[in-house]
Amino acid sequence: MSRHILDIDDFTADELASVLDLSERTTWPHPLDGKGVALIFEKPSARTRNATEMAVVQLGGYPLTMRGDEVGFDVRESVEDIARTMSCYHAAIAARVFRHEVVERLARASSVPVVNLLSDRSHPMQALADLLTMRQEFGRLDGRTLAYVGDANNVCRSLLLGATMLGMKTRVASPAGYGLGAADVDRLRMFGSEPALTTSPIEAVGGADVVYTDVWVSMGQEDERETRLRQFEGFGVDDALMTHAANNAIFLHCLPAKRGYEVSDDVVDGPQSRVWQQAANRMHTARGVLLWLFGSAQ
Repeated sequence: MSRHILDIDDFTADELASVLDLSERTTWPHPLDGKGVALIFEKPSARTRNATEMAVVQLGGYPLTMRGDEVGFDVRESVEDIARTMSCYHAAIAARVFRHEVVERLARASSVPVVNLLSDRSHPMQALADLLTMRQEFGRLDGRTLAYVGDANNVCRSLLLGATMLGMKTRVASPAGYGLGAADVDRLRMFGSEPALTTSPIEAVGGADVVYTDVWVSMGQEDERETRLRQFEGFGVDDALMTHAANNAIFLHCLPAKRGYEVSDDVVDGPQSRVWQQAANRMHTARGVLLWLFGSAQ
């Protein structure tokens, strides 16, 4: 039976650590030699496409990238029939979609592993790159504090899950109505920890080892732009906010960044920023996941 990675907690904590270990390998086998990987981009991306295509190539495989309109989920044919068709040709299916139910349906119908490259609910591949970046900076993560400032979105949910699984303390500062939901908090409690929730960025960032933010208006939310910009006023990460974090704190952002909104130039380009290392780790962790799925780790 194929293993599917639809969110970060599809790994156990030990498996998650193994994927991060594999991501740091400097040499690797070619378990995908002669095999294809279907990369379906209903929602376009720069980092995800480049990172995943290169990871497949590095493991000897052939990445075949398709736009959403080329497969036409539930338009040209059903999600399930697309999964069955792609399973005939490819060793795995990876998809970046608008609705999480699409990757769930792909997984149910596919006979090969399905990897979620992003959905409205979760972004496990980004969380892996984030965790690897933090581990490279601090070594062991248990006991470290992560502060997320902004919209408690798909990136935030997967990040907090992974951080909690590795023993980190988590805090989230969001405007009223944009924080974690009760179901998200309950899910984190299953791993023995509860995030500290606040509407104060200073309270969240105080003494934190990692300060993380994301865009306030994501792709598909353009009609909410003006409302969101008003609601998130005062939630930008700038030098003044970073002074409240630990002296050796680092700044992370999944990119693309809207400079002057959720983060200032001084921070994203400053000495505490690890955003380019984080971006590079998207490729390394994509390779780590594929090694874990197809290599000798299992």
